[in-house]
Amino acid sequence: MKFFKDLKKFLLDVGNDQRIPARDKKIVLALIALVISPIDLIPDWIPVIGLLDDVIILSIILDYFFRVLDNNVLLSHYPWGMKSFVRLKSMARGMDSLRSAFGSMLASLTSLCI
Repeated sequence: MKFFKDLKKFLLDVGNDQRIPARDKKIVLALIALVISPIDLIPDWIPVIGLLDDVIILSIILDYFFRVLDNNVLLSHYPWGMKSFVRLKSMARGMDSLRSAFGSMLASLTSLCI
C-alpha cells in the first residue's frame, strides 16, 4: 500500500513540476484519469483480467514518463533509490509485450463477437 501512495505522490509531483511542458502534463493527467476512472475496458470485478487494463494503462504512463520526460526531473521527485528507478524504467519498457498481447486478445474477442 505504501508503494502506491509513494507512486501517487511521485506522479503528482512530476505533474506539478514547472520544468515539464504543459502538453506532457495533459497527456499524463489523461492517462492517470483512465486508471482511476470507474469506466474500464474490462470490468474490475472479472478476476485477474479485470485489473489487467489498469496495469497496462499504468505501464503506458510509466513508459511515457521514462521515454519522453527528462530523467533529471523524474529523479528529483523519485521517492526511491536509483536502483529501483532503473528497475522500474526497464519494467515499464518490458510491458510492451504485455500490451501487444492484450491488444491481440481484444482483437480476437472482437472478431468472435462479430
